[in-house]
Amino acid sequence: MVNKIARMLEKYKAIEFGDFTLASGAKSPYYIDVKSAATNPEFLASLASEIVKTHDFDMVAGVAIGGVPLAVATGLVSKKPYAIIRASEKGHGKKNVVIGNVREKVVLLVEDVTTSGGSALYGVEALRGAGARCDRVVTVVDREEGATENLSTHGIYLLPLVRVGELLKNHKKFLG
Repeated sequence: MVNKIARMLEKYKAIEFGDFTLASGAKSPYYIDVKSAATNPEFLASLASEIVKTHDFDMVAGVAIGGVPLAVATGLVSKKPYAIIRASEKGHGKKNVVIGNVREKVVLLVEDVTTSGGSALYGVEALRGAGARCDRVVTVVDREEGATENLSTHGIYLLPLVRVGELLKNHKKFLG
């Protein structure tokens, strides 16, 4: 049975086929565009409702850009605060990478898509550097290309709402 989130990813056309270069630099015959699909309020609310069910946490956080709407929506659904992790340190103002007081809080990091886990690791390390306790990441889609294993070597548990294999099983004709 295909889960609800997988059906919604299909409904909002979050999976595209072609020739893509991923953030990791790897080439792929498909692209998972959770960011665009999550601009739909019904889908974003469904994602947040599913994320809230996964773990207990004091705060939720997301790395800019893809994790931010997920963190905001999850914060609203859970009635808990959220934090934003900048993609890089800014050179002015307070120069904080983490926006929000995460010190001594159990923080759940949310991601739109994981491939190697690099962005999630960056987020967790930023949160830990700001004093948070963070060892869990929920991703909407895991591309099943090493993120689970890479994160586990850093004591981080990855929970995907959908694995890419589940999304692709109906699209084998596009993958050669």
